[in-house]
Amino acid sequence: MGSTSAHGENSTDGLGRRDLIKRSAALGLITVPTMSFLSACASGAEEAPKGGAPKGPVTKENPFGVAKGGKLDVVVFKGGFGDDYAKAWEAAFDKKWGTTSSHLGTQEITAKLQPRFNAGNPPDVVDDSGAQQIKLDVLAKGGQLADLTAVLDAPSLDDPTKKVRDTLVEGAYEQGLQGGKFVVLKYVYAVFGLWYSGKLFKEKGWTPPKTWDEFLAICTKAKEAGIGGLAHQGKFPYYINVVIMDLIAKKGGLDAMKAIDNLEPNAFEGNPAALAAVEAVYEVVEKGLLLPGTNGLTHTESQTAWNQYKAVFIPSGSWLENEQLKQTPEDFDMKFLPIPLLPDSKLPLEAVRAGVDEPFIVPEKAANKAAGMEFLRSMLSREWSTIFAQQANSLTVVKDGVDPAVKLRPGTQSAVEALKAADGNIISYQYPDWYSEMDTEIQNASNELMAQRIQPKEWIKRAQAAVDKAAKDPNAKNNKRS
Repeated sequence: MGSTSAHGENSTDGLGRRDLIKRSAALGLITVPTMSFLSACASGAEEAPKGGAPKGPVTKENPFGVAKGGKLDVVVFKGGFGDDYAKAWEAAFDKKWGTTSSHLGTQEITAKLQPRFNAGNPPDVVDDSGAQQIKLDVLAKGGQLADLTAVLDAPSLDDPTKKVRDTLVEGAYEQGLQGGKFVVLKYVYAVFGLWYSGKLFKEKGWTPPKTWDEFLAICTKAKEAGIGGLAHQGKFPYYINVVIMDLIAKKGGLDAMKAIDNLEPNAFEGNPAALAAVEAVYEVVEKGLLLPGTNGLTHTESQTAWNQYKAVFIPSGSWLENEQLKQTPEDFDMKFLPIPLLPDSKLPLEAVRAGVDEPFIVPEKAANKAAGMEFLRSMLSREWSTIFAQQANSLTVVKDGVDPAVKLRPGTQSAVEALKAADGNIISYQYPDWYSEMDTEIQNASNELMAQRIQPKEWIKRAQAAVDKAAKDPNAKNNKRS
């Protein structure tokens, strides 16, 4: 998850925070103000003066003034990408700066971190992702996110004559904005669409569908053969929304996509492309072409059923292969497919949803904000980008940031090829980050639609109501797509 995505496996959370504090204190790694802050909390005494890590000298090589020998507190979402990449990064950072990192890989981002944000004691770097993400717009409105513009304007570690911002893919800046301020570094370059088994298609003599009618025809043949047509992650309607929203963008063009992000009064109601898209997805439900029971499954349960050839298609992002490594048969031959076209679509078949995902933040009240900023700058180097590709089987937002010797797995490689074939026809929505409540309401409507509790016209009505509600937010005026 991402993503706001729900990708992930359960993990243990390792050392408790108190243990880390005791050990760090014994090693002399945390400063007195931090300790007095914690003891003040524990004893109910008045809050200590604001402390934080000591500052080092600001130089070209050290633009944020990282102090040697400080402490770095990193929390990452342990999902489809695992967290080995972060451990490798932390080791490299500690070696260079003499810091001591504490690491937590978890899926329980909100449960673990909300109390720390509330207490003014957040980590220095957070990968705020997954189903239990703390919503980015909520953090931004609460003044909890550090402005990361300085990271973009710092010299690139690979070429100090360039600014970091000049080394990033298109969209990396725009997708990190909240209310016109760059506060989120979305690190992974992900591709979204449908996935299928090359082996199953070969055995059945099927051709990857180009149109929605061809897609329905394969789902129908599958049903006759006792296989589900479409599996979806019923408990996380985020995924089926990829299909619905991509169909809207493909049929109505990029203007239809931007109308939704810009909260226009006819974004859904009065938009024929939106109704056609929802009706197309509803047809899968009405004709009984869903994998039976898929509405009640989590992402990993439905994906595992798909890996067991119980369904032909599943929607997901390019982290899917990594997430399903243990469940995927050796000869499954995972393949990516852009969402097939409805009649009279304005965008070509090759158009895909792609963009930056996996949001990293530096909290405004981080004890070692300088190290947090430097950590993000290091993430945007070829060295760290290559570490991520090796460990997590995925591309990053760094242009040409992965060593060509790194081989991606076949399914991920097929998504990368689809991205090249898209030739700039990229679908990329921003409303899920800008308006999390609107996103949740649209997902809830999709949940009802897939369970046949509402009809397409009611879905449109609910989605438009969510847009109209978001448009009343005073912050909305700062979020605009041209």
